[in-house]
Amino acid sequence: MINESVRKFGLINTIEGYSYIILVFIAMPMKYLMDIPLAVKIAGMAHGVLFIIFLYLGVKAWISTKWSLYQTIIFFIASLLPFGTFFTKSKIKAYE
Repeated sequence: MINESVRKFGLINTIEGYSYIILVFIAMPMKYLMDIPLAVKIAGMAHGVLFIIFLYLGVKAWISTKWSLYQTIIFFIASLLPFGTFFTKSKIKAYE
């Protein structure tokens, strides 16, 4: 049986990871190298909203799967590291 909370968490995990990459590797250079600060405002806002959704869905998945607090913290810390969310993908898939 597919756990809908975990599936949504896995999806937002990936999207949020891509938004972070876009913010750091596209929008930030546009701001500082091309003097286009609007790029960071737009990408930063999108990333912030996606991160809040990520946290919400992470808590929902934690409650529905009864993950340990340790595992939930690992998922959260991985989301703060560049490319970290991509390494947790296989662990999330195991709970679907």
